[in-house]
Amino acid sequence: MRKYRYVKSEASQHDMKLVQLGAKVEQINSKMCYVKFDIEGFELAYVYNINKKGKYFLERIKPYPLPMREFKSESDVINIIKIDLEQFKNAVNSRNIDAFVTISTELNRTIKQFEDLFLYYNVPKIETQIIMGKISEIQKEIANTKENSERVYFTKDPDNL
Repeated sequence: MRKYRYVKSEASQHDMKLVQLGAKVEQINSKMCYVKFDIEGFELAYVYNINKKGKYFLERIKPYPLPMREFKSESDVINIIKIDLEQFKNAVNSRNIDAFVTISTELNRTIKQFEDLFLYYNVPKIETQIIMGKISEIQKEIANTKENSERVYFTKDPDNL
């Protein structure tokens, strides 16, 4: 009980500091769940938050961070994790899993670099156009690769292709 009061006090202090910055803060009591799988030495992990409104926010944290989305029910969260697990079990057997994880990690790192670039520097418009052109090239290559690759998972259709 004593530890809970300390955490509640800490949260109140954080709220006060954020309100002073101009934020509207709502404390939500919730439960955080950490889910971990070992697939032949390959670690797959998730974290999800269950709030008092009955909403579930899911994020994959390993092998690379990826916010999934908010779900209405526990069964929806479990179903998405089940599908993701099936897909990664299949991918671990692929000879390209290391390249896949490396590319995903590098794309994530690139997003962070891009954010730093725009938050710390006054970037000329021509540079933004060049970067957008490179992103379009990557998107076209992903679409082209999809067309030239064999589909291996059919339980669910892709969300973003």
